[in-house]
Amino acid sequence: MPNMAEHILAIDQGTTSTRAIIFDSSATPIASAQTELTQYFPRRGWVEHDPNEIAESAISVSEQAISRAGVTPNDIAAIGIANQRETTIVWERATGRPLANAIVWQDRRTANTCADIAQSSHARDIRQTTGLVIDAYFSATKLSWLLDAVPNGRKRAKSGELCFGTVDSWLLWRLTGGTVHAIDSTNASRTMLLNLHDLQWDPGMMELFDIPPVMLPEIKASAGDFGVTNKPIFGAEIPITAMAGDQHAALYGQACFKNGQVKCTYGTGAFVLTNRGTIPPLESSERGGLLATLGFQVGSKRYYAVEGSVFSTGATIQWLRDGLGIISSAAETSEMASLAESHHGVYFVPAFVGLGAPYWAPHATASITGMTRATTKYDIVRAALESTAYQVADVITAMGNGRRKSREPLRADGGQSANSFAMQFQADILDRPVEVAKVVETTARGAALLAGRGIGLWRSEKEINSLWQASARYEPSITESERMNLRSGWSAAIERSSSIT
Repeated sequence: MPNMAEHILAIDQGTTSTRAIIFDSSATPIASAQTELTQYFPRRGWVEHDPNEIAESAISVSEQAISRAGVTPNDIAAIGIANQRETTIVWERATGRPLANAIVWQDRRTANTCADIAQSSHARDIRQTTGLVIDAYFSATKLSWLLDAVPNGRKRAKSGELCFGTVDSWLLWRLTGGTVHAIDSTNASRTMLLNLHDLQWDPGMMELFDIPPVMLPEIKASAGDFGVTNKPIFGAEIPITAMAGDQHAALYGQACFKNGQVKCTYGTGAFVLTNRGTIPPLESSERGGLLATLGFQVGSKRYYAVEGSVFSTGATIQWLRDGLGIISSAAETSEMASLAESHHGVYFVPAFVGLGAPYWAPHATASITGMTRATTKYDIVRAALESTAYQVADVITAMGNGRRKSREPLRADGGQSANSFAMQFQADILDRPVEVAKVVETTARGAALLAGRGIGLWRSEKEINSLWQASARYEPSITESERMNLRSGWSAAIERSSSIT
């Protein structure tokens, strides 16, 4: 019988769903539960969630996962939380009542404000202080907008009546019965209010966005003491010992503890993060059109990361299914792509919402080039899968900034990591191995591992690294000449789809 006291509950609160997974002492998942989350679109470009639904869904799936694992709440040693990152919530300190719906990270209502700031004298300071590009993606302008939108918002915030938090803060507040108002340093690094150098709220940023310090949560390391759950919620006071943004948790779950290790999470888009050690990588990220962010923090040990986001990966495959109707499911794309005899010079640039890192071409349009009368649906499917690999490779190349080509494997997770054709082509076009994580739920696993570190279940990153396993490994199989020709064709296709020259 396993030691029940060594079970960890990981809550993975995402954009479209909330999931809870119970992990054992070897960081193996043993039970899970999931529920969809309602998204609201009140105006063009606006995306919202109901904060109460977020909290209630987290509690509900946690109870289900505990039950399915055959354990009791008293058998859970600790809770770790991973969350959608930049989403912004404001609530009353006295009552816990949200003042408005959460403004989701996808929301673009402050885009014009950000465009104005980007042209101002503050632009350089923001980049150098926070590591972030000026964009509606991040929390600061969302929070500022909310304080202007709700009645007496700024006055109430300055008087200490209101609390701000990202989703981790909000869940912590609800789970502890309103006794703890805190945020972890990875989520804080996505607000555009954190000084990336000292990991404290930056006075200059708070002044720029007119954010009262009194409404901001206490910043804590990703692993540590975040309080205990309010007993009536689960029937036990369970320690909460970790919080991290989803991509940061995935970086930890992939055991990317060394400088230069890279992970890619393949979802609707793709998120690429590389460990950059203990110094904020501001210069290298800026040169590559990427983001500097905190990777994770355990105690006083902090590791920074460079991040690049690819907008359309799984979304491209969805379009093949729902838009063109040439596939019935994502699962069949690997075999279909293999039926294309060769590359045939077909390139698919999936710029349905512009192009993200490292191109940053918001007005680029999607295109398929190189087609002839001989082009088949198999060629189109192949080009779609290849487009993901090309985009990820361009991000990783930008991360290298001229450094010697690494042979460190790319650690892959997410839906498309199960596609053998896609992963082989990724290895080919990168000229480095690709390793697919055995535990595909690496975000939740990262939250669980951080929670285990928080209670001393695992005492070091070295110990955690020994637990990591791959389910598959792909080695590069094409020549350098072939690789250069393929990437040259891709670059030309990118130029045709965007304004980049």
